[in-house]
Amino acid sequence: MDKDILEQYLEIKGEIRDLKERIDRDQRRLERIKAEGVVSDTVRGTRKDGTIGPIKITGYPLPEVDQVKNMIKKRVLKLHILEDELQEAVNAVDDFIEKIPKSDLRMMFRFYYLDDMTWAAVAINMNYRFPKRRIKYTEDNCRIRHDRYLKDNLGKL
Repeated sequence: MDKDILEQYLEIKGEIRDLKERIDRDQRRLERIKAEGVVSDTVRGTRKDGTIGPIKITGYPLPEVDQVKNMIKKRVLKLHILEDELQEAVNAVDDFIEKIPKSDLRMMFRFYYLDDMTWAAVAINMNYRFPKRRIKYTEDNCRIRHDRYLKDNLGKL
C-alpha cells in the first residue's frame, strides 16, 4: 500500500464534486431556456410579398435544449461510474488505515480522509475523544504526525 491510494481517493472526490457542479449548472441552464420559452430575432431579408426589410423570426430552441439534455445525461452516467470508483477507493483507504499500528493515528486518518475534516476539526475531535491527554492535540501536530507517518512508512511525501 502506498500514498497513491490516498491521493487517488482525494482526486476522485474532487472530480465528483466538480461533476455535480457542472450537472447543476446545466440543469439551471435548461430551466432558464424553458422559462424563456420562445426566442426571436429580427433579420433583414425578402418578405413573402417580395419587399425587402426586417423580418421577425420566432421559435423554440430545440437544438440547444437537446444538446443540454444530452450533456446532462452523459454527465450523470459519468457520475455513477465515478461514484462506483469512489466506493472502491473508500474501501482501499479504509484497508490502508486499518493497517496503521497506532489507534490515535488511525482516528486522525479516518477523520481527515473519510470524514472530510480539516486539520483543525481533527484536532478538536481528538481532544474530545481524549480529554485527559496531557498535551492537547493541535492542528499542526495532527498534520505533522500524519505527514511523518507517511514519510517514515511509505518513503515519500
